[in-house]
Amino acid sequence: MRDEVILTCAVTGNLTTLEQHPGLPVTPEEIADAALAAAEEGASIAHLHVRDPATGKPSMELEYYRDVVERIRAKNKDLIINLTTGPGGRFVVGEEDPKLAGPGTTLTTPAIRTAHITALRPDIATLDLNTMNSGAQVVINTPKNARLMAKAIREAGAVPEIELFDSGDCGLMRDMLADGSLGTPVLCSFVLGVKYGFPPSPETVLYARGLIPEEAQFTVIGTGRSSFPMVAQSVLAGGHARVGLEDAVMIERGVLAPSNAAMVAKARRIVEHLGPKIASPARARAIIGLS
Repeated sequence: MRDEVILTCAVTGNLTTLEQHPGLPVTPEEIADAALAAAEEGASIAHLHVRDPATGKPSMELEYYRDVVERIRAKNKDLIINLTTGPGGRFVVGEEDPKLAGPGTTLTTPAIRTAHITALRPDIATLDLNTMNSGAQVVINTPKNARLMAKAIREAGAVPEIELFDSGDCGLMRDMLADGSLGTPVLCSFVLGVKYGFPPSPETVLYARGLIPEEAQFTVIGTGRSSFPMVAQSVLAGGHARVGLEDAVMIERGVLAPSNAAMVAKARRIVEHLGPKIASPARARAIIGLS
């Protein structure tokens, strides 16, 4: 178990809806304020998606990202900013012709998926390596595109956070480390609880940990009801912790989370009860190896 644990808050995500949580941050101001409040409760990293302020639907619009980042930086220059590159990988099979994209497809080029990273140069950018079923749809991240996105992230001066949804993703990551597509520091997240991916269990955590380099920093992300149990499992296995409305909407059984900050506060209590201290943003930078 680590002496210090980094807490990440995933503020709004790509899949959580306003129907699931009416208080989901949607506008750039709401997203920035949620990240700042989470930092007050101990989060050293804010993982950020953006939404269309008018509809609440996921967006890839650069100006929304810019607005969020500038609002955060105006009030907190220490918080580590982690921007997603996940949107743009979804394919919906056409009803008449499965070769053609159906409504809801977002699949696009690596350059478009990383344009905001190139422009805004965050501390960290997530890089999904999964190609898998996702509900009735599929997510597609080919090895070639993953390598192109990794290159764009590294050229922007950001550290890729590799999101791993199943064991095959770990194999791809190791190949990318071997061929130089990824370098050090190695920062990973295991995403547990997505249907057809890693199941959320202590056995999975230990199995997944054994598939990555020994020196890698990792976080176990639990989705839905596994969110807070996986905070504990991650810490016990030597990892860090992440919570937020991207991953779950309940703070306890049958109770909607009051806010992202409340979820961070609960995660902090779990970590501290287990023994480790919560890493400050400065200590988190040192642990991860951020410049």
